Amino acid sequence: MDEEYDVIVLGTGLKECILSGLLSVDGLKVLHMDRNDYYGGESTSLNLIQLWKKFRGNDKPPAQLGSSRDYNVDMVPKFMMANGTLVRVLIHTDVTKYLYFKAVDGSYVFNKGKVHKVPATDMEALKSPLMGIFEKRRARKFFIYVQDYDEKDPKTHEGMDLTRVPTRALIAKYGLDDNTVDFIGHALALHRDDRYLDEPALDTVKRMKLYAESLARFQGGSPYIYPLYGLGELPQAFARLSAVYGGTYMLNKPECKVEYDDEGKVCGVTSEGETAKCKKVVCDPSYLPNKVRKIGKVARAIAIMSHPIPNTNDSHSVQIILPQKQLGRKSDMYVFCCSYSHNVAPKGKFIAFVSTEAETDHPQSELKPGIDLLGPVDEIFFDIYDRYEPVNEPSLDNCFISTSYDATTHFESTVSDVLNMYTMITGKVLDLSVDLTAASAAEE
Repeated sequence: MDEEYDVIVLGTGLKECILSGLLSVDGLKVLHMDRNDYYGGESTSLNLIQLWKKFRGNDKPPAQLGSSRDYNVDMVPKFMMANGTLVRVLIHTDVTKYLYFKAVDGSYVFNKGKVHKVPATDMEALKSPLMGIFEKRRARKFFIYVQDYDEKDPKTHEGMDLTRVPTRALIAKYGLDDNTVDFIGHALALHRDDRYLDEPALDTVKRMKLYAESLARFQGGSPYIYPLYGLGELPQAFARLSAVYGGTYMLNKPECKVEYDDEGKVCGVTSEGETAKCKKVVCDPSYLPNKVRKIGKVARAIAIMSHPIPNTNDSHSVQIILPQKQLGRKSDMYVFCCSYSHNVAPKGKFIAFVSTEAETDHPQSELKPGIDLLGPVDEIFFDIYDRYEPVNEPSLDNCFISTSYDATTHFESTVSDVLNMYTMITGKVLDLSVDLTAASAAEE
């Protein structure tokens, strides 16, 4: 271990694994260590016995839930947009050859107490029960504008410069009501609060286009895909990739103490009395607690069920977004469900998550609107975890720390953190113009 590396990565969470993969592919010499004896850190995937140990102490899971090893319960479950940035990053590193993806059945939104399919095209807008007859026509016109919009072709801009026009003004031009704006902003464009209304509309239009293009990609009922066996496959796939590029992975390395030189710059990491030298350290907040600050907390519930979520057309995998306004909250709530069809549970079993940025210390009552959508559950676990962000100046200490995972059930915010870190570490912007067909869906 007493060698010198370009970068030492601490923690095998999703963000750290993606960065370690990107840096290895760039030809840097990478050592990747984790204090745990399993991959994934906060974003690990647990079998049934591990799940019980984490939330119930040493209680044994009931036999009727089936075999422990048939469960792969992701602790930070997030779906991927089929044409989204994460998929592009995965293809860029070629890690996709170790993974199989399967389309997610449904994408829904909670509106006025009911669950509705998210309409993503002009044709779906006309059929959606979310809107009355006149609103449907207005929404259809807006969807056609978005579908036809081309940044490089001013003829499609209808006289508006979307780099300056706020989203609120673009929506006003089409006369859409607040109810329609709510599902477009939160369930299609995946904004987490309403600040976007006063920001330039281009970002929202691009997000809507990404949703529609991703939806068309696998011809499924949603724009999302998810790996078979869950996200726990990703860190392991990156470990295999890293080995191909001469990187080294070491699990079960206690303490992992970061060492600094006289100028306060990182110079190595010590574990079990051995020090590996390095120029830079990349890690999650738990490895450098004195360089991060708490920015909030996530409340989540994990449920095991024997049926799909009601009112989702029997979807075996689904996301439901509950926009903040519908619940009188400051941030959205998310429901995520996956099942045996993605090999994350035994046949006939479904795993559902409800998560939100916590506004109280009572996850049970706070998550109730989402839990009420699930129907009867076999088992349910509640949890709150703190979220941290770095406060250090990486140009001074060469420590690059990721931000904790947020409550969203999709990857768009996670991957933007990874790309920003990549640019800070390397001084380069990652080229993401890749052939999207390289991420093939698993055969049925």
